[in-house]
Amino acid sequence: MDLTTCDIRKGLLLFALPIILGDLLQQVYNLSDTLIVGRFIGINALAAVGSAYALMTFLTSIFLGLSMGAGVLFSMEWGRGNIHRLQLGILHAFCLIILITILLNIALYVWMDPILHFLAVPQAIYDSMRIYVEIIFMGLLAVSIYNFFSCLLRSIGNSVIPLVFLGLSAGLNIGLDLLFVLGFHWGIAGAAIATILAQYVSGSGISMYYMKTYRSFILHRQDWVFDPTILHDLLGLSLMTCLQQSCMNFGILLVQRLVDTFGPITMAAFAAGVKIDTFAYLPVQDFGNAFSIFISQNEGAKRIDRQQQGFRIATTMTILFSAVISLLVFVFAQPLMQLFVQAKETEVLWCGIRYLHIEGTFYIGIGCLFLLYGYFRGMGKPGISVILTILSLGTRVLLAYALAPTLGEIGIWMAIPIGWFLADLVGYGWYFMGRTKIDMSVDGD
Repeated sequence: MDLTTCDIRKGLLLFALPIILGDLLQQVYNLSDTLIVGRFIGINALAAVGSAYALMTFLTSIFLGLSMGAGVLFSMEWGRGNIHRLQLGILHAFCLIILITILLNIALYVWMDPILHFLAVPQAIYDSMRIYVEIIFMGLLAVSIYNFFSCLLRSIGNSVIPLVFLGLSAGLNIGLDLLFVLGFHWGIAGAAIATILAQYVSGSGISMYYMKTYRSFILHRQDWVFDPTILHDLLGLSLMTCLQQSCMNFGILLVQRLVDTFGPITMAAFAAGVKIDTFAYLPVQDFGNAFSIFISQNEGAKRIDRQQQGFRIATTMTILFSAVISLLVFVFAQPLMQLFVQAKETEVLWCGIRYLHIEGTFYIGIGCLFLLYGYFRGMGKPGISVILTILSLGTRVLLAYALAPTLGEIGIWMAIPIGWFLADLVGYGWYFMGRTKIDMSVDGD
C-alpha cells in the first residue's frame, strides 16, 4: 500500500487492521498459557506465568524497538524510491539485530537467578517461574526474526503477510498447550514448550516467505558492503526506538516487582488484568505503529500536508475507539476476569476487578500516547518518544511506590493513568509547537 497517495482515513484503517489482528493473535501465545495454566494448574502457576510475561515483554521490546526503528529507515527510503539504499539498510539492520539477540540470550542464561531475585519473585513460585523462563528464553531468536521481517514488510506497505504467519502459529500454540498441559501433564514447562515451538513456526515461515517473494531486496554476496552512513542512520533510529520500547517495558517491570511484594493473590489478579489490558488497548497501540509508517513514508515523500491531516484524523479515531473500549471493560470487568480466574477465587477476582475499574477507565490516555510515539518515531525523532516514555513511566513508578504503602495495590492502579495523561500533555504541546514553526516557515516562503 502506498500511504503517500491513498485516502488517509481509509488507508490508515486498511493498513492498520492486519497489524491489529496480527498482534491480537500474537497475544494468544501468552493468553493461552494464562488461561490453561490458571484454570488447570493453579493460582501459583498463574502468578509465575504472569510475572514471567512482564519479563518477556521487556525483552521482546528490545527486539521490537530495534526492528521498528529500522522500519522507519526502510519506510523513508521506500517513500524516496531509493531501492539500493533500502537493500543496504535491510542487510545492515538484520546483522545488527541478530548479533544483539544472540548476545542478550547468552547474558540471560548467565544471570537468570539475579534477574529473578531482582523481580522479588516469592519463594512459593520461584521454582515454577525459573522452569518457565529457562524454556521460554530459547524462543527469543525466533521472536527477533519474526519482528524484523514483520516490521520490514509493514514498512513497504505489506501488513497482511505477518498476520498470516501469526494466525498459523497462534493456532498451533493453542493446540500444543492443550496437548502438553492437559494431555501429557507437563505442567508449566508444557506451556512454555508450546509457546517457543509456535514462535519458531512464525519466525521461520515469514523469513522464508520474504526470501522467496522479495528477491529484489536481497543483495548478491558480491554487493555486500559496509556503509557507515546507513549504519549511523540505522543506529540513530533503532537504538533510540529500542530505548523507548525498553524504558516503557522496564517501567512495567518495576511495577511488576512492586506487585510481587503483595503476594500471589495480587500477582494473579495483576497477571489477569494485564492480559485484559493487552487486548483492550492493543488496537490503539498497533494503530500508532501503523501511523508511524504513514508518517515516515510521507516524510520521505515530503508530504507535510498529509502528515498534518493524518494527525488530526488519527487523533479523533484513537479517542473514539479508546472511549468505547474503556466503557466495555468497566461494564464487563467481572466476566472478563472470570475468563482467567475461577469464581471461587473471590479475593483474586475482586482485586482484578478493582484494577480494571481504576486503570481501565482511562484508556484514552494510553491511546493518545501510543499515537504520539508513532508520530515522533515516523518523523525520525525517536528521542522525543523516549522523553515521553520516561516521563510517563517515571511518574507511574514513582507514584506507585509512593502510594502503595498507604493505599495498597489501589495506589499502584491509580498511578498508571496519571503517568499517561502527563506524557500526553507534554507530547501534544510538543507537536503543536512544531507545527506552528512549520506553518510560520510556509507563510514566510
